[in-house]
Amino acid sequence: MPDLKRIPLGAWFGLILCAIFLFAAIFAPLVAPHGMGEIVGDVWAPASAQYPFGTDNLGRDLLSRMIYGARTTILIAALATALSFILGSVLGFMAAVAGGWFDTVSSRVVDLLMAIPTLIFALVVLSVLPTTVVTLILVMGILDSTRVFRLARAVAVDINVMDYVEAAKLRGEGTGWIIFREILPNALSPLISELGLRFIYAVLFLSALSFLGLGVQPPEADWGGMVKENKDGIVFGIPAALIPAAAIALLAISVNLVADWVLNRTSDLKGGRGNG
Repeated sequence: MPDLKRIPLGAWFGLILCAIFLFAAIFAPLVAPHGMGEIVGDVWAPASAQYPFGTDNLGRDLLSRMIYGARTTILIAALATALSFILGSVLGFMAAVAGGWFDTVSSRVVDLLMAIPTLIFALVVLSVLPTTVVTLILVMGILDSTRVFRLARAVAVDINVMDYVEAAKLRGEGTGWIIFREILPNALSPLISELGLRFIYAVLFLSALSFLGLGVQPPEADWGGMVKENKDGIVFGIPAALIPAAAIALLAISVNLVADWVLNRTSDLKGGRGNG
């Protein structure tokens, strides 16, 4: 249990913002003042007591859309990140431990996928497949797993030659034991650091896809799609498109602050155990 007094101010800021975003995402139907697609006023009405963020390009309450958008954006990004880490880290660890043909084949497949620009690859795939939430999660997770694979393999290669891993092999432990009991606990620090970056990348990637029309489809709300819907209002000084853009930036900052704090804490704990 961390000492609350020792949590840095930046980490507190990130934790509070993350808690607000998560609360909005989980309890969206309860906290949103209006329905996700309910038209409540004039087009691009200014902020008021009734509509704190104003209305959007169709007269829908922007605050309500932001709350529902948080649920969609965070859910898809979180599931895609989880898929990328499960797939990438397990395959990366297996490639480092098994070596041989499995390492060669998996590394060359990852190199091939990484050679193609991620956004272009996703646009091609999503233009052929139906754009559903499941498809978005699979495409984003598989493409992002290549980066996780590279990191996990690089870390596991160094750990795999350590004395305690060699001792486990001499005891006759299987590949599963080596990966999950010897390598994974000692690879958590870099993976945790990468987790925050990969989640933010997934949020930005999803927002870019939605802005280009191949992400979350209307009438569902997500922050990238809301920027696209309201971008024409910027010319007239209407900030409706800037509010979801600011939410994306705040989410990125808050998650990175929390990830940095967790990384520093895990590093300190390891250092303390090593010195003892």
